[in-house]
Amino acid sequence: MKRVLFVDDEPNVLNGLKRMLRPLQQEWDMAFVASGPEALGYLALTPCDVIVADMRMPGMDGAQLLTEVKRRHPEVVRLILSGHSDEEMIFRSVGPAHQYLAKPCDPETLKTTIMRACALRELLADGSLKRLVSGIDSLPSVPSLYFEILQEIQSPEASIQKVGEIISKDPAMTAKILQLVNSAFFGLRRYVSSPTQAASLLGLDTIKALVLSVQAFSRFNQTQCSGFCVEALWDHSLTVGAFAKEIARAEGQDKKLCDDALAAGLLHDCGKLVLAANLPEPYSKTLALSARAELSHADAERQILGTTHAEVGAYLLGLWGLQDSIVEALAFHHRPSRSFGQRFAPLTAVHVANLLEHQLGAEKGTGLSKVDTAYLERLGLIDRLSGWWNLCQSFLQRKEGP
Repeated sequence: MKRVLFVDDEPNVLNGLKRMLRPLQQEWDMAFVASGPEALGYLALTPCDVIVADMRMPGMDGAQLLTEVKRRHPEVVRLILSGHSDEEMIFRSVGPAHQYLAKPCDPETLKTTIMRACALRELLADGSLKRLVSGIDSLPSVPSLYFEILQEIQSPEASIQKVGEIISKDPAMTAKILQLVNSAFFGLRRYVSSPTQAASLLGLDTIKALVLSVQAFSRFNQTQCSGFCVEALWDHSLTVGAFAKEIARAEGQDKKLCDDALAAGLLHDCGKLVLAANLPEPYSKTLALSARAELSHADAERQILGTTHAEVGAYLLGLWGLQDSIVEALAFHHRPSRSFGQRFAPLTAVHVANLLEHQLGAEKGTGLSKVDTAYLERLGLIDRLSGWWNLCQSFLQRKEGP
């Protein structure tokens, strides 16, 4: 049974939550406390899966509480539930909160968010890895792009279009900007998966504050992890994203799914960033094993870490509230048969695009033998594979020019 802790200084709010969530008493063990110090005392004695805190509380507010929870209990999923959305609160919550929900929050949204967060925890069996990933509040960017965005936002002629273009080329910046724009901070009524559109919606001033004050973006330290090249990951991810969008278009999918496929392709290997930046020594060993034993990166990761970058990336971006179709594409892009999908989805596009990039790119000849034919047959798409190969080859030829 999952244990969820609710924190709010308003007795009426706590009573309302108790009434609203009473039907879930058989599924969740719930506790309700009225202050940050009381919550920390409860957590010291009782392990919890999720904490849901109000923002505006006397003494210790929600941001301070979740910052302390992150330090003491990093494995706990941290949610803000608040009726206030001023800029100061947004910036103070960026680090400690995985997701932000706005009051009044309808029961179904609250239930779905908590149940999804609990379900995501099953992706990672190792408790220490859960604590590590749950404690991450940003991913490191390609150094050249990190300095490029710094230069652009500090320029007197800074352009939000240019900022969006820089973000759209970097998996780490894209992940963070999608987390923020789709939170209830900004009250959007639809999900945004385009990083350029996300940048436009946030605006230049907000992004400046995120980069300069909150430091929501950071640069990758190349010396940390032997054998890992962030530029190679960046180049691969950009191409996979472009291939995935081309495949989705060829299948007559609507603009939203095409944008989702592009975003999922760009983000599909972000778990490698998590591992290389936070577990550099063991991850270096996985890369060495992969090269020495001619194993795939995922197989080498599974041998040494007990999990793969696919599950790590999906767990983190799921905690950050990215939509299910993108999280699914990350989690299963090597083994799509493990998903329950019965129709074309971003996962389909990313699985094939990833292998085609290995086939057509720097690692020519290593990709298509690993296609999950059972999955494509289940979807009735196995005959489309040769057409997708030709499509992506043509895309590369156009990109490279005469």
